[in-house]
Amino acid sequence: MDYKLRPIGKNCAATGEPLEPGSVCFSVVMERQGQFVREDYSEKAWQGPPENAIGFWQSIVPGVEKGKPKVLDTETLMQYFEQLSEEGNEAVEKNRYVIALMLLQKRRLIMEDSRQDGIEEFLICSGKQGEGPFEIKNFTLPDEEVKLLQEQLRVSLSAA
Repeated sequence: MDYKLRPIGKNCAATGEPLEPGSVCFSVVMERQGQFVREDYSEKAWQGPPENAIGFWQSIVPGVEKGKPKVLDTETLMQYFEQLSEEGNEAVEKNRYVIALMLLQKRRLIMEDSRQDGIEEFLICSGKQGEGPFEIKNFTLPDEEVKLLQEQLRVSLSAA
């Protein structure tokens, strides 16, 4: 059986707070809608594995390496984006938005439309190979925050 789990997340699945490099982290694998899903929890928020857990383990959150930015494989990035889209976890929505920006830049996602819901704007995109449509909350983040999130994604996805 082939399966692919995303690398350690940057935010706690329970609290949404950042997982700090060097801190203890608990990871859980569960099956949702026929897919294996990984969730990561801070030591403070860990209350043991959920009943439906297939497996769990403890690890240390890796640090961010300095140096030349790593180039991410577009298809791996797209798979991770689709996985985050299926999770519906609000704690990862900023990462999903940043991944969407990266995929738009690489022309792997295509901007179809946008829509307003009160004060929030949502981007409507589809994959170049027919995936989607995907609705992504537009966070309109400052460039510095986008660059930081991109670098964190490069580090975590290149470690996979």
